[in-house]
Amino acid sequence: MTSTHAFWLAGRQVTGEDTFDVTSPWDGRLVGTVSVPTEAQVEEAVAAAYAVRDEFAATPAHVRAAALDHVSKRLAERAEEIAQLISAENGKPIKWARGEVGRAVSVFRFAAEEARRFNGGEAQRLDTDAGGQGRLALTRRFPKGVVLGIAPFNFPLNLCAHKVAPAIAVGAPIILKPAPATPLSGLILGELLAETDLPAGSWSVLPVSNDRMPALVQDERLPVISFTGSDKVGYAIMDSVPRKHCTLELGGNGAAVVLADFASDEDLDWAATRIATFSNYQGGQSCISVQRVIADASVYDRLLPRIVAAVEAQVTGDPSDAKTDVGPLVSEDAAKRVEAWVKEAVEAGATLRTGGDRDGASYAPTVLTDVPADVTIACEEVFGPVLTVQKADGEAAAFAAVNSSKYGLQAGVFTHDLQVAFRAHRALEVGGVVIGDVPSYRADQMPYGGAKQSGVGREGVRFAMEDYTYERVLVLTGLAL
Repeated sequence: MTSTHAFWLAGRQVTGEDTFDVTSPWDGRLVGTVSVPTEAQVEEAVAAAYAVRDEFAATPAHVRAAALDHVSKRLAERAEEIAQLISAENGKPIKWARGEVGRAVSVFRFAAEEARRFNGGEAQRLDTDAGGQGRLALTRRFPKGVVLGIAPFNFPLNLCAHKVAPAIAVGAPIILKPAPATPLSGLILGELLAETDLPAGSWSVLPVSNDRMPALVQDERLPVISFTGSDKVGYAIMDSVPRKHCTLELGGNGAAVVLADFASDEDLDWAATRIATFSNYQGGQSCISVQRVIADASVYDRLLPRIVAAVEAQVTGDPSDAKTDVGPLVSEDAAKRVEAWVKEAVEAGATLRTGGDRDGASYAPTVLTDVPADVTIACEEVFGPVLTVQKADGEAAAFAAVNSSKYGLQAGVFTHDLQVAFRAHRALEVGGVVIGDVPSYRADQMPYGGAKQSGVGREGVRFAMEDYTYERVLVLTGLAL
């Protein structure tokens, strides 16, 4: 894993003049050296994508579907190798890395299936009014243009897949920018795409630094931007290009609500186990990880010790060990930030129930109670293995606590009551409500995105395909309807 990695420019593998090293956040070892595109090479990639846009849009569906099927198959064949790479560059425990590869396999398969049936419209009779006699409207969807896909570090393969696969499915060229901390997984997708018959120029994978992104964002040849990352960066992008189409998948402050009817020992054990697992999976570096638990006062005293015990049972350590549940954060700086936020909360009066220790890039799974509402960890996305637990007096108060956040990505509600489930779906200001489980569940084919400051637009293969396209109407005249 220590060779120099070329990047992919308009479907071919090339190198630039400079390189940068990718190191493991677990032990600092060199994972790979990556070549960096020059300004001229970036321009070449953008020009090629723009030039091929009409050709690619007209590519037969079966050609695009076959390419997507091929990538899905090859990901499955190389699953263990790629999982080891994800774990090495990201610090993600190998069991979660294997799960990520499996999800990417599904994303490309779903995209192949959607490419074969996607047309986005229907025939509509217009003779419902006298002025439309003999006329029929046929609606189809066409790509808006080249997509600039900007991916984050936390799911370095699957969130690249969520940019690339829908674009190929609709025939939209894509420039993919993987995260600087974790570019190797995105470059793997380039290897697999290069084995297909997609038109030259229809895709590039460019590991450029973040400070070079504004020029790409502003480029008028890239009318669609799909960004996953922080709300600060996402909204800065959208504000800078108000006439472009932006899909923004941003931060969260995921809440798990445990209501009074979820009260048996079996119920509470289940809730505590799920909460502990999904506040700490990926080191808490997931937009839908559990950051807040809002427990009805009637179950709080029985639930809290179960949560603490389940969190303490999480196995921390070497991400290459299949037994490890929680590995390091992506960098020591990330762990120091989490450490500072927890310290601030404790100094303001929060109670540390477990955890609170940092070792390099690793931060111990942590539970806090009595957290003041105005401290950073209560207001912002922690993106680390830290969980806060609070009481609520009844359903209405619990739902109000969920909605008190500026974020609104997903929420989980532990209840057996179907009426409560529907009330939660109506009341909670989030993009997804998960009943009977944590907010961390995502199926890659379902619509995924947030409300409020958690972003705009939706991913999930078919929904991203709709985001990347627009409706165009064809009116036929003089027909015998």
